[in-house]
Amino acid sequence: MSAKIVNNLSAVLHKVDDLRLEEWPMPASPQSNQVLLRTKCVGICGSDVHYWKHGRIGNFLLDEPIILGHETCAEVVEVGPGVTNFKVGDRVCTEPAVPCRLCSTCKEGYYNLCANISCHATPPHSGTLTQYFNHPADYTFKIPEQMTDEEGAMIEPLTVAVYACRRAQVTVGKTVLITGAGPIGLFNIMVAKALGAEQVVVTDINEKRLKLAQSVGADHTVLITKATEEDKLVTEIGQTLGQMPDITIECSGAPSSTRLALMATREGGTVVLVGHGPSNVSLPIADAAIREVNILGSFRYRNCFPLSISLVNLKPLISHRFSFDQTLDAFNTAFKGEGVKIIIKVEPDN
Repeated sequence: MSAKIVNNLSAVLHKVDDLRLEEWPMPASPQSNQVLLRTKCVGICGSDVHYWKHGRIGNFLLDEPIILGHETCAEVVEVGPGVTNFKVGDRVCTEPAVPCRLCSTCKEGYYNLCANISCHATPPHSGTLTQYFNHPADYTFKIPEQMTDEEGAMIEPLTVAVYACRRAQVTVGKTVLITGAGPIGLFNIMVAKALGAEQVVVTDINEKRLKLAQSVGADHTVLITKATEEDKLVTEIGQTLGQMPDITIECSGAPSSTRLALMATREGGTVVLVGHGPSNVSLPIADAAIREVNILGSFRYRNCFPLSISLVNLKPLISHRFSFDQTLDAFNTAFKGEGVKIIIKVEPDN
């Protein structure tokens, strides 16, 4: 198949503020346990924008050109030797972070924490804003016929929320506080309600985002302003729910929200930290400790894609659609904070 294809247009990040649409080498024929995929849609993630504008995230430094994008819906165009669970024409979503499978961390089941993991659009590895790419078959998942390509591209960020809610043990009857109504916060609202949470309250500094949070399932919202006092905010959340929340899922990365998460959660409750903020934050650890608040990290996901597929209706979160040749416009829209989920249609409409 690959020998017949001459074009592989890709969105390549060369350096800060230098994102180009250009031809990229075609992938080789798929090997054992690989599928060759033709990209249909890709969602823009905050990490894509961060690499574009800063050239690094933590220790991951852009020192050679890479293709951006990791929220992907694609179509199988060729299967490698021994692959029996996919056929040409299957529509799929991809889990972008693939572990080594051999280290002790992988063998103990914590493959998302593998030190040798490779992830789409995380230097030095390229992503999926390209027309064709190979991917391991066991990290590729069929999507149902009724799911659109755009929804398929949102399974990956949804899975971040599924994993966070699993970590938090969100179940029927739980009360949940979600701090931050950005895309991941919105996904967490939807997942928490789908898993049976009785009440979900959401905080944010943006009133427009809070209205969207209500539209996707939030029972209550709390607007935070510069004048909002921390202690009064804790009290307001408790009064809104009728009790302190059983679970808090922190999705903003803002130090003030991380503090709020620890202070607002009930005794014996659970806080899951999803948002990534500064490395060092001043936190009320002593107060959380004596109240036995459980503090958990959450990094990407593991074993969650099958649950994510068809769990919730994702269409309400799509705010913008762009064609592949409008990729730079799509990134500028994301950078300005004008969108929720921005979708780039790599494969043109027929």
